Parts: sequence; C-alpha cells; structure tokens
Amino acid sequence: MIGTLISIVLLLIVLGVIIWAIQALLPLIPLPPPFATVINVLITVIVVLVIVYIIAGLLGVVHPLRL
Repeated sequence: MIGTLISIVLLLIVLGVIIWAIQALLPLIPLPPPFATVINVLITVIVVLVIVYIIAGLLGVVHPLRL
C-alpha cells in the first residue's frame, strides 16, 4: 500500500514536470490563438487519461501495457 502511494506521488511529480515543460515551450511556436488553445486542451486531456490509466494499473483495476 505504501509502495503504491509512493509510486503514485513520484508519477505525478514526473508527469507534472513534463506537462509544465511542454506548456512552457509551446508559446515559443508561433500558432494562431485557436490552434494554441486546442493544443493545450489536447495535451491536458491526454495527460489526464495517461495518469488515470497508470494509477488504475498501480491499484490493480486494469492491467498496464507491457512494453
């Protein structure tokens, strides 16, 4: 149980740094406002889905992908 909680916290820290870096570097690419907003929303949705899937795998709800 403690190992799972530590894994979840570490996962959230790593993914938080990755999404922060992507969102910090995204304004460096010149895009019109609607496309930049759509890309930000897509990045957020994809990251949330990945986080939910990985946490569900750590908790044993689903079987994570074997790469």
